[in-house]
Amino acid sequence: MNDPFLDLFTIIEDRKKSKSKKSYTLSLFKEGEKKIAQKFGEESAELIIDYLKGTKKRTIEEASDLIYHLFVLLSSKKNKLSGHSKRVNSKT
Repeated sequence: MNDPFLDLFTIIEDRKKSKSKKSYTLSLFKEGEKKIAQKFGEESAELIIDYLKGTKKRTIEEASDLIYHLFVLLSSKKNKLSGHSKRVNSKT
């Protein structure tokens, strides 16, 4: 069974190593931790606003953006997605 979260994280890791000038992901890594944190914060705020006042469609879109930026943030600190499974499972 495919894991879309693992697939996304793998793509982010691959883009981090790429040399493509068109890669948004690579541009975030090049701009550094402050930019990555700023984008994560922006996406968090946008998700909250759409959750409270937006449509279901916009909430899903913003949640997807937040997940992407979370994975970029984790990757920038050399975290592996698998390392978070135990902690997430403990929350359920």
